[in-house]
Amino acid sequence: MEIATTANSVVVYDEYSGTEPTKPEETEVYKPVPPVIKSNASFKEPPSDAIVLFGGDNLDNWISSKDSTNAKWQLNSEGSMTVANKTGDIQTVQNFGSIQLHLEWKSPADIQGEKQSRGNSGVFLQGLYEVQILDNNSNDTYVNGQVGSVYKQHTPLAMASVPSGEWNSYDIIYHAPEFNENGGKTKSGTITVIHNGILIQDHVEIKGTTPYVGWPKNPSHGKGPLRLQDHGDNSRVGFRNIWVREL
Repeated sequence: MEIATTANSVVVYDEYSGTEPTKPEETEVYKPVPPVIKSNASFKEPPSDAIVLFGGDNLDNWISSKDSTNAKWQLNSEGSMTVANKTGDIQTVQNFGSIQLHLEWKSPADIQGEKQSRGNSGVFLQGLYEVQILDNNSNDTYVNGQVGSVYKQHTPLAMASVPSGEWNSYDIIYHAPEFNENGGKTKSGTITVIHNGILIQDHVEIKGTTPYVGWPKNPSHGKGPLRLQDHGDNSRVGFRNIWVREL
């Protein structure tokens, strides 16, 4: 429930009241742990009205989030792209509002690291709201930061990942938040996430941005890019078959 809107359009919610945390672990939740559900990823051709953002041939629809130069991630012969460590996040050239999004991702088979440093990436809707990508196979972490979470806001209903090195699918229905002419938020955004055919986020309310440290914030904004994260820890996450339908 919204309880206040400040002059700089930061909406304060009752669950985010009091002194704002200054350490990331202060916003980490470890229970209840979502059940593990067996799933099978199945992939289809994009719909006829889809905007194909990555079909495997080139990175023309993507730029560096740091400086808007050409995306520097690795393009693979199998029709996928891989996070190129330390080159930074990439984002779409085109900006979007509410969308249906499909993307496929995988962690490397020879997975390394643990907790948040194991196959970590993420997809940011409008560049601001992250759905977490993480290898959680035999890898416990805080549940509001595990695979399929709306980062630091909503724990997924289930852990539906396939084995490390195999392709996962995310199908996401995103409705963008709305703001008035003064920059105040008038309607929260929502996210629904289907992971490998299993519903893991059911039309949940976006409380605001998804920071690593601190409370969600609600800066006024219009359309924005899709952003894919370079977590900077040799995650080597791969992506393929990315398309959207504008809603």
